[in-house]
Amino acid sequence: MIDELDLAFDEHAEKGKPRHRRGARGGKKGSGKSGIAFVMAFVLLAALGGGAFFGYNKVKDFFTAADYDGAGGDPVQVNIEKNATLTDIGNALVEVDVVKSTKAFVNAADENPKGKNIQSGTYNMKKQMSAENAVTLLLDPKTRVTRGVTLREGLTMMQTFDLLAKGTKIPYDDFVEAAKDPEALGVPDFWFNRRDGKQAKKTVEGFLFPDTYEFDPKLDAKGVLEVMVAKFLGTVEELGFVDTVQKNLSVSPFEALIVASLAQAESGADPDTPKIARVAYNRTYKQKPAMPLQFDVTANYWLQLKGSAAKHSGQLSKTELNDPKNPYNSVSQAGLTPGPIDNPGRKALEAAMKPATGPWLFFVAVDKKGNSAFAVTDAQHEANINKACANGIDLNCKD
Repeated sequence: MIDELDLAFDEHAEKGKPRHRRGARGGKKGSGKSGIAFVMAFVLLAALGGGAFFGYNKVKDFFTAADYDGAGGDPVQVNIEKNATLTDIGNALVEVDVVKSTKAFVNAADENPKGKNIQSGTYNMKKQMSAENAVTLLLDPKTRVTRGVTLREGLTMMQTFDLLAKGTKIPYDDFVEAAKDPEALGVPDFWFNRRDGKQAKKTVEGFLFPDTYEFDPKLDAKGVLEVMVAKFLGTVEELGFVDTVQKNLSVSPFEALIVASLAQAESGADPDTPKIARVAYNRTYKQKPAMPLQFDVTANYWLQLKGSAAKHSGQLSKTELNDPKNPYNSVSQAGLTPGPIDNPGRKALEAAMKPATGPWLFFVAVDKKGNSAFAVTDAQHEANINKACANGIDLNCKD
């Protein structure tokens, strides 16, 4: 193309004369040809410039994220998972045609000062929104259909149902009914096997993993409990709980789950939880014959099962502690309870899976921070009780 341009300019040059020797003489005669050459040059440059402009647009379009315009059209609900990244959120939006591309959404979220504050949950959105509008809508609390339901470690199933009913607006009795068949909720039947000769109580207690949940508003009580059971199963699989307790402790997973629930209820400080688990194992499996656990929390669980409120340990009567009608009685009945007494969290599961090493048979809370003291003999235990009483711990202490 450059050669043709040179020829266009050189066309009027006289033969035998160098191209750079252009004088005024003879200029008029060659002015027509010069004008044509100029026009041709202009057209060529314009064509080159147009091609460059066209190419720039093509490149720009390649690097610019595809996006919709406007506030969107048809309504649609989108579920944002817990701990989702902006890319995860963008993918979820693209899947239901809220935004045109994940890149456009991520860019818009990055440009918004609050773009990284999008919470998990279910949102009322619109199809084919601009990415900027989608980000704005996700940051609007009014758009969020569900609120997180937080279930702390150690709640009983009754307490869990109460919080779920308040958080989801599903009647409490629906959860009670759905919980009657734990296997229908996804609990594998092997979980209800025991190696200690006792009958396992088939209950959902222990399998409702404590966490903060964002439930799909379309779920019924059964669906909500299925989500929680699935979370439990995923957690114990991640921990290797089932294989570890069977191989290293020679107990069934259900027995270890009971120990986890007991340790969860009795522990007032995380470092003590593996030691309390060890006390439960020592009393149940190391002592011959097995010793009663003598855990106050089992009396409280029976009270809650009957519809009464739990009490502080120091306020439980001797009758309540040693109720012969209580199948969870751990004062006069040796061995583990028929089933878990609450829903333990990850740390309690780990404690039951890998209990501390020690010969302890007793423990008692010795200060108002919840720390416990552990003992092997009755005399040591009595000394710890006296220490607890001196620290103002309510244990029905004698004056």
